Formats: sequence, C-alpha cells, structure tokens
Amino acid sequence: MPDRRAIVAGLLATAVFPATSEGAGLKKAISSIVPFKASPFPYRDRLPDGSAPFLDVTGADGRRGHTSPRGGIYWEDETYSDRGTLLAVPKGFDPAKPAVIIVFFHGNGATLQRDVVGRQRVVAQVEASGLNAVLVAPQFARDAQDSSAGNFWTPGYFAGFMAEAAQGLARLTGAKAAKFQAMPVVLIAYSGGYNPAASILKNGDVGTRLLGVILLDAVFDEADIFAVWIAHHRKNFFVSAYGKSSAAGNAEIRQLLAGRGIDASADKPRRLEAGTVALLASDAAHDSFVTKAFVNNPLQWLLARLRGFSR
Repeated sequence: MPDRRAIVAGLLATAVFPATSEGAGLKKAISSIVPFKASPFPYRDRLPDGSAPFLDVTGADGRRGHTSPRGGIYWEDETYSDRGTLLAVPKGFDPAKPAVIIVFFHGNGATLQRDVVGRQRVVAQVEASGLNAVLVAPQFARDAQDSSAGNFWTPGYFAGFMAEAAQGLARLTGAKAAKFQAMPVVLIAYSGGYNPAASILKNGDVGTRLLGVILLDAVFDEADIFAVWIAHHRKNFFVSAYGKSSAAGNAEIRQLLAGRGIDASADKPRRLEAGTVALLASDAAHDSFVTKAFVNNPLQWLLARLRGFSR
C-alpha cells in the first residue's frame, strides 16, 4: 500500500493552491496534513530527567517501544513515527494584514484528521472566530494514552518546527515564508498537550512572538512552570479553562500566583490582551471540552476576543 505521507508530500509539491496577493484574501480554505522533518516524533533520546531512554522496551522481533505510565507499552512504528502536521488556512486569510499563528496541541488518544479536524472541530473554530489566522497542529503520540512531548522536550527544537511550518504555509498560500516566520503566536493545549506546552514555555522557544497561552482542561502537571511563565510574562495573556479533571492543577496555579501577588480572575475575559490571567471553571465533560466547556466552541469564543487581527 502506498505511504499516505509520501502521497501527501507529492500532492503538495505539484498542486496549485489559490494563492493570496497583497490586499486580497484567500479564495477558499486550505487544509493539509504535511510530513515534517522537525516533528515531535520519532524521538530516540532520553527522558527529560535523563533517567532512562525514551524507547525503553525491545520486543522479540526487534521492535522498539516506550512504556507509558497510563497506556502501558506502545511501539515506535505504530505510535511514535507519525511526522504529520496539520496546516490549515481559512477562507479570506490575507497575509498583507496583521495575522497570527494558532498552534494547537491535541490531547491523548487523538489523530489529526479524526480528532483535531473532526471531533474537536479546531479548524472550524479558528475559521469561525473571524481571526486573520492560520493553524498549525502537530501529531504527538498517535491514538495513545501518552502526553510525551518527544523532540519538543529539547531546547530550541520547537523553533525549528515553527521555521518549517512557515515554509509549509508559504507553499500552501503563495505568501512569503518570512511573513509567517514573523507572525505572533498563540499556543493552545488540550488535555495531555500540557506536557509539550510546558516544555516550550520553560525552554523559551517561541520568544517574543508568543502573545499568550490557552489551556483546555490541561493542567495535569507542571503547574509551577505555567505559574512562573505567567509571573515573568505580564505583557502576555493566559487563560486556563478547566473541569473536574484538572481542577487541582488549576488551584495550584492560582495559589502559586497569589503567593506572587497576582490575582487570577475567575470571570470570562472580555478581551485577550496583555495582562489577562483567567482560570475558568466548568462542569463540562473532559472528552468534549474542546467543543463544550464554559461556553460552546470555547476556542472560537476565546479567539474572537483577540483584538487587532480581524480577517
């Protein structure tokens, strides 16, 4: 059977997309899953604490695998080998206007097409927000109960991923890669996406391009990393919406911030702007949190409150 990623790569190399021009928006939406060289996986280094290699299991047939605390043993060829990244550009996107890159990290048990595009409706929510924005969403552990960040644990690696994303978006839209390389970034993580998000914030890989962070029922660990980032980046925004699953982690963030004299609002923000810090409780179920949380379609709702980037 032909390799799906090779087919996609070939199509991207030969297809003609509806190019943008100065002052003219994209004629129709584009969405493609593109194989990246700078992808989270495969990852063949050690765990972040150096205690053991990530691939800590070798099967009788020579296959290598990783022992996930939640999911047990997953094999590299099935779970940690997908280099796909979803690139999506809404109809009307205009690179000549102020624009933003939305980077989305899916949770456990997910694939890009089935879950990020389908179940979680991330592409649709970004488009419906009215933002002049593009979406970048890498595949992490494929359809597995594993939050590992893989190569995104490595300082500086995510910067290379974003550079490759700029090249891919340029090919899709006909705009210059330099435009995408200079665009500000909003980082969004759902559920197990907290792990790569925390690593990137700790490593400082986005630098001054990062406008803010949105977490969706995602603070299962690393509350201290998020709190320190908030305290040191008061010109950015931070919103964490949570249900019962991550209530404890959000309570820890609130406590750590209070110890630094920072008050985290419990109210829905009217705008996402410099200094916005909000921790929003919800009774919604964890599995559907990306589409139903403190409001329906919470990503759409929040991104619509980011001013200065109207499509």
